[in-house]
Amino acid sequence: MTERVTLITGASAGIGADLVRVFASNGHRVAMVARRADRLQALAAEIVAKGWAAPLAIPCDLEQADAGDKVAEALAAAGVDVEFVVNNAGFGLFGRAIELDRNEQLGMIAVNIRALTDLSLRFADQLIRHRGGILNVASIAGFLPGPGMAVYYASKAYVLSFTEALRGELGPRGVRVTALCPGPVPSEFQHRAGIQPGFDSAVLNVSSARVAEEAYHGLMANRRAVLPGLGIKIVPFMLRLFPRAFILSAVTRFQTRQR
Repeated sequence: MTERVTLITGASAGIGADLVRVFASNGHRVAMVARRADRLQALAAEIVAKGWAAPLAIPCDLEQADAGDKVAEALAAAGVDVEFVVNNAGFGLFGRAIELDRNEQLGMIAVNIRALTDLSLRFADQLIRHRGGILNVASIAGFLPGPGMAVYYASKAYVLSFTEALRGELGPRGVRVTALCPGPVPSEFQHRAGIQPGFDSAVLNVSSARVAEEAYHGLMANRRAVLPGLGIKIVPFMLRLFPRAFILSAVTRFQTRQR
């Protein structure tokens, strides 16, 4: 019988590393994908030291067009099937879209959208065969327009919509599909994005370890979406109370103050 693995991208730090720990602690063998091979090896050593199944490390830059092929080739070489796909890799950039580097923003789309879509679809036959699942990391930003982080917010709106649609298509075939929608999480993401933690981070943030725990249990319970923390759970409800134009204006003012 072919060994099954849980494929986790963006596994070298933050939520991704904690997702590796949570899945491994619950008996999954994990295939970890990230750019930094040294980080993957260090995390693999930590997992093995705890007596959990040795992870498969796949150093790969998901911004590259052939990233999906490289991941698939590494899994095939290891002789494993994918039971769960966890698309966690992603990054954001803070600033006006017309002022930020265009190529970096296109790179964001490559990671946040193209790679996520590729890996969600590429292993679908294996997910169906093993009655596994997909966990796609969206964001509370997916519910909002995002002046000041326009491409990032738009990419997460795509992730949320795409994940819900996949749930409708794959759910009847026994595949669990869940969108994880965290708010601010203290991690390397904020540093790379150029975000200075403010009042929203102090009120809404939840640790990456807690986000990973809630995400795992939400996926196993086949929840449509996981919004970690009480403050974040309120946001989608509150958005229904205000016109979209008001929300756009409010987000614009808030993001301007962050600069």
